[in-house]
Amino acid sequence: MLAALPGARAVGGLVRDALAGLQLADVDVAAPWPPETIAERLREAGLRVFETGLAHGTVTAVLDHQPVEVTALRQDIATDGRHAEVAWTTDWRIDAARRDFTINAMSLDAEGRLWDYFGGREDLAARVVRFVGDPATRLSEDFLRALRFFRFHARYGGTVPDAAAVAAIAAAVPGLARLSAERVWSEIKRLLDAPDPTDALALMAATGVLGAVLPEAALVAGLDRLRRLIAASPAPDPLLRLAALVGEMPPRGLGALAGRMRMSGDERGRLSRLCGPRPEARPAPGLNDDALRRMLALLGRDDATAELLLAEAEDGRDRAADRARAAELPVPVFPLLGQDVLDLGVPEGPRIGRLYNAVRGWWFAGGCLADKDACLARLRDEVLVG
Repeated sequence: MLAALPGARAVGGLVRDALAGLQLADVDVAAPWPPETIAERLREAGLRVFETGLAHGTVTAVLDHQPVEVTALRQDIATDGRHAEVAWTTDWRIDAARRDFTINAMSLDAEGRLWDYFGGREDLAARVVRFVGDPATRLSEDFLRALRFFRFHARYGGTVPDAAAVAAIAAAVPGLARLSAERVWSEIKRLLDAPDPTDALALMAATGVLGAVLPEAALVAGLDRLRRLIAASPAPDPLLRLAALVGEMPPRGLGALAGRMRMSGDERGRLSRLCGPRPEARPAPGLNDDALRRMLALLGRDDATAELLLAEAEDGRDRAADRARAAELPVPVFPLLGQDVLDLGVPEGPRIGRLYNAVRGWWFAGGCLADKDACLARLRDEVLVG
C-alpha cells in the first residue's frame, strides 16, 4: 500500500497498538495529496478503490481482501463541536495537531521511522491519555472526544488520569447534548468492551459525563455489580455489562433508554431480557439439575448463563459451579406441538392451548425430563379429564 503512495504513512491506532505490543486491527494510512489524487494513484497501482468518504478526504482501498482507509492530510478550517470543515494540506505536523490524543497522533513511514510531534510514545509508556494541545480547544472541536477520552483511558491509561484533560471534560459536559444518540451509544459500547472499564466509568461519574449520557446508571451499586460481573466473567460483553450497570428497570425506563440510544431491535430485546422486571428473585447459588434445566428451557443457554452472572453480580455469591453445570446440560425442548393435541380429536379452539400448556407445565415442573411418549400419555389423561 505504501509503495503505491510514496510519502504516505501508517497512522493512528495501528502505530499506537504496535508500540503498545497489542494485536493490530484496522490499518489506516494518510498521504499528503488531495483524495482524488490518492484514489487515482491507488487505481494506477491496480488496487480496487471505493470513495467512501471523499468529502472528508478518505478513500478505501482493498489489498489482499483487506480494506485499508487512506485519508488526505487535513487541517480544520471551522468546527462546531460535531462536524469540521477541512482543507487539504501537505504538512504532517498540522494534520497531527488536529487529532484528539497524543497517542493517536503518531505516524510511521515506509522505512519504519516513527514521527511523533507531541510526545505520544512517552505518554503511551507512561499510561497517560493526553489531548494534543489545549484540551478545551480539542473538545470544542468535537465533544465526542470527551467520551473517547474515557474509552482510551480504560485501555491505555494508568491509575492517575491527566488532570488538565479531566478538568476540561468536566467543563465541557453541557456540549455533550449536541452529540447524536448513535455516536454516544457507539462510544459507550466500545468503552464497555474494554477489559475492565470500571475505573474509567467511575471517573466519568466524577466529571458529570456519565450522568449526562447514561443517567440510568446506578453509580455506586452499578459499579459494584459491574466489578463483580467482570471478576466472574472477564470476557467483554457490552450489553451484559450495561445490564449490571443499570440494574433491574421497569419496561418504560428500558424503552426510554433503548430509544434514546437508538439501539437495534436485537439490542433492545436482549437488554429487556437481561434487566427487565422479573416475577421472582434472581436464582440463588447451588441449583440442582432440575432447576438448571428449567432455566435452560425458559431462557436458552446464553441467557441462562447471563442470568447466573447477573445474579452473582447482584449479591456477590459464587455461581461458577452452576454456570459450569448449565454449560454441560443439553437445552431441553418441549417435545409436543399443537398438532399433537389436534391428532387426539380435540376440535380447534381455546381448549387446544389450555391442554398444551397444562402438559407443558407438567413437563416443566418435572425438570423438563419427560420424553414425547410420556408427554403424549399425560396429554391423553388431560383430554380425558378435561
